[in-house]
Order: sequence, then C-alpha cells, then structure tokens
Amino acid sequence: MNRLIRKTMFDAVDLYPVTCEKLSAGRSNFDVLEGVVRGGARIIQLREKEATSRELYDMAVRFREITSQAGVLLIINDRLDIALAVDADGVHLGQEDLPLDVARKLGPELIIGASTHSLEEALRARDSGADYVNIGPIFPTSTKAGVRDFLGPEAISAISPHLGIPFTVMGGIHAQNLDKVLHHGARKVAMVTEITQAPDIAQRVRTLRSRILEQQA
Repeated sequence: MNRLIRKTMFDAVDLYPVTCEKLSAGRSNFDVLEGVVRGGARIIQLREKEATSRELYDMAVRFREITSQAGVLLIINDRLDIALAVDADGVHLGQEDLPLDVARKLGPELIIGASTHSLEEALRARDSGADYVNIGPIFPTSTKAGVRDFLGPEAISAISPHLGIPFTVMGGIHAQNLDKVLHHGARKVAMVTEITQAPDIAQRVRTLRSRILEQQA
C-alpha cells in the first residue's frame, strides 16, 4: 500500500486506540487488538515501551498479519526500523526520536505522525514532513512517566486551525471528558486506558466511535 492510500484511510479514522500491555487489566496486546478490531476501529498504534527489540518485532509481525486481514491501519510507536521491517502503515515519533525529515527519507510510503506539545512544535513537525500531528497531553495521564504539564482542551481549538494537516489528540481522555475535546474540534481521538482497561473492549470501542461520529454528522 502506498502513502496516498494510507493517508486516505487515515482521513477516515475517528477513534485511535493505542496499546500498553501493563495497563490492560491483565490482558495481552493481542487481546486488546482483537477487541479493537471487533469494535470497528480503523487504526491501532502498537506502543510497548518495555519490550526488547526482538519482542517488539515478533509482536509487530503478528499485529501486521491481523490488521492486514481486517483492513486496519497499523502504526508503530517510536521505532521506524520495526515499522519498515514488518511493512506497517506508519510510525509515530516523539520529540526525542528520529528527526522527521530523516524518517521521511527512509520511509517515503509510510504515514508519519509526531507528538507535539505546542503550536511551535506542531508547525515544525508539519514542515518537516509529518502526515499528522498529535496534540497533547490534553489532560493529566498515567501513560507518560514524568509528565506533569498538560495543555487542556482549549489547546485543540488554539492549535488546530493553523495546521493544514490532520491531527489527533491524546492524554488522559476518557468517556467522562470526551465531550470537552470534541467541543474544541477533535475528531481523531487517541486513547489508551479507556480502551485497554474496559471490561468489554469491543463494546467500548463501538460506544466511543459512535460519540465521535455524532460530532461529524
């Protein structure tokens, strides 16, 4: 699949599930993936900070098999080498990861996303070749060790009009505050624990997607 097709598929994304096995209520990332696929999500990001390179590669191979069969985009967090090795659809890079322009040269057909925490970082990522940026953390979050500052939902409406490319939002977003990010213009919402810790992941995905899609009607 080429970048244009992948970007077209990304445009249709609403809920953006992100894995974290230690925050999955005792379930594996594969259990989460199975629920996410059954729930109808169109994308998943494999994020596993504590895995070795080999463990992450083996996991990504299986994720690629399942997502390819389901027509779901697969994004790998941080690791461009793993994304290329398993023919993932994209890679999501943080501020301390490989520079975006270098990643674009190495992975010309990948979707490349970038975590950003301000308008300046978002614009710099866009100008360096990002296909989308993530704005966050919106609320306090347990998935980012050491991060105490958060932007608040108002940052979404302050930053997004200047971008000209798709954006996601992430960080402490759950069912109870989802309306706040939707009110400020978010339509692609990334979540970890609201999905991974749900008793019924597939049903939670369906419910969250329905609420996001209501804002697009």
